[in-house]
Amino acid sequence: MIVEIKVPSPGESINEVQIASWLVENGETVEKDQDIVEIDSDKATLPLASPEDGKITILVEEGETVEIGTVIATVDTEQKGEKKKAPVKEKAEGKPVEEKQPTETPVKEKPAKEKELEKTKPQPEKSEPDLVVSPLARKLMESQNVSGQDLLEFFKQYRIGKQDVEFYLSHKGKTPAAKSSPVASTRWTGERTKDVNKMSMLRKKLAQRLVSVKNETAMLTTFNEVNMMPIMNIRARYKEIFKEQYGIGLGFMSFFTKAVTEAIAYFPQINSQFEGDETVIFNYVDISIAVSGPKGLVVPVIRNAEMLSLAEIESKVKELAVKARENKITLEEMQGGTFTITNGGVFGSMLSTPIINPPQSAILGMHNIVERPVAVNGKVEIHPVMYVALSYDHRLIDGSESVSFLVKVKEMLENPERMLFSGKDGIEVLLGL
Repeated sequence: MIVEIKVPSPGESINEVQIASWLVENGETVEKDQDIVEIDSDKATLPLASPEDGKITILVEEGETVEIGTVIATVDTEQKGEKKKAPVKEKAEGKPVEEKQPTETPVKEKPAKEKELEKTKPQPEKSEPDLVVSPLARKLMESQNVSGQDLLEFFKQYRIGKQDVEFYLSHKGKTPAAKSSPVASTRWTGERTKDVNKMSMLRKKLAQRLVSVKNETAMLTTFNEVNMMPIMNIRARYKEIFKEQYGIGLGFMSFFTKAVTEAIAYFPQINSQFEGDETVIFNYVDISIAVSGPKGLVVPVIRNAEMLSLAEIESKVKELAVKARENKITLEEMQGGTFTITNGGVFGSMLSTPIINPPQSAILGMHNIVERPVAVNGKVEIHPVMYVALSYDHRLIDGSESVSFLVKVKEMLENPERMLFSGKDGIEVLLGL
C-alpha cells in the first residue's frame, strides 16, 4: 500500500512551508513515527514523522517551498528499501565506534578487542585544540565559559546537511591566504565567487515584519544608562548560594525582567496593543525574550513573568534558550507576548535602537557592560555601566510615559531592593534566600 505524506498545517494563517532538510535518503526503509523531514514555517522549524513502516520515495527537494497539504513523499508499506548503516555508539572517550554485527568473523572480533584494550589505557590529558577563532568569537567564548573542545564535541554531534557538504566541496583543497592572518584563513580565498542561497521562511517573515513595523508604527527610541555595580555586587555575594539552592546561575536577565514587570505596574500603557480600533492594556505581563537560534531570531515567551521569582525566571530563560539553539521551540511557546526584552550586549553591542515586535508597543534593549567614569557623591569613580534603550509606538505611548518608564527601570536596577516592598533584608527576599 502506498501512503502519502502531506504537509500538515503548522498553525493558523500559515499557507506554505519550506522543506528545510530530509533526515532520510530516498529509497531508504523508514519506521513508523520516525522523523523523516524538517519543515520551516514563518515561525518555527518542525519535524514530520513517517505514518507507517516501509520504503520512502521523496518527491520534493530540500529548499523548495510548498503549500499546506502538498504530498512531499510516499511510503510503500509492502517494500523495503536500503537498510541504514550500523548505528554508532558513543564511548566514554567521545569517539564513535560502529556496533559489531552478529555475522562478524573471529578475525574481525580480535582487532575489535585489541582496539577496546587500547582505549582502556590511560589517555593523555586533552589540550586545547588549535582552532582559528575570530577575536569577537573568542571574547564571547570566554564570557560564556566555552572552550574550543566544547565546540568540537558539539559539532561531532551536529547533523551534517546538504549545505555543509556543498561548503566543504567548494572549499576543500584551497590553501588559506596566510597562516598568520586568522581572519583571512577562515573565509577569504582570493577567488571572485559568491554564494547564493534561498531565504528561509523564517527569514522571509522576519523581513516582512520589520518593514511593516517601520511603515505602520510611529516608532521612537529613548535611552538611559544603568550603573550595574549594585547588581554585580549582589551576584558576586550570592551567586554560589543561589546556584546551590536553585541549581541555576544568577544572571542579568532575571533582574531586568523583574524590573520591567514592576515598572509596568506604574506605567501600564507600556503593556498595551492595538486591536482594530481599540487599545488593549493587559493586566498581566508575558515577556518575549529575543533569542538567536541557528536559523535566525526567535522570540519565545515567559508567561505571567510578573508572578515569577528570580529563580523561576532564570530557569525559564535557560529552558527557552536551549530549545531555541536546538530548534525545539514550539509555536505555542512563541505566540502571545506583551513586551519584549532583547540583549545585544552578548554580541558586544554598545548601543542600538531595537525594533518593536508587533503587535506589541514597546521593546527594551540591553547592551554590553563597560567600565565608565561615574559621578558619585561629587567624586569621579569607575563603575560598570550599561546603556539601555526603549523603542515604543508613539501612537499608544506618550513620550513622558516612555521616559518615566525607563527611568523607573533604571531606579530598580540600581536599587534592587525597590523591586520589593521589604525592609532590611530586601535583597535576600528578592533572591528567595
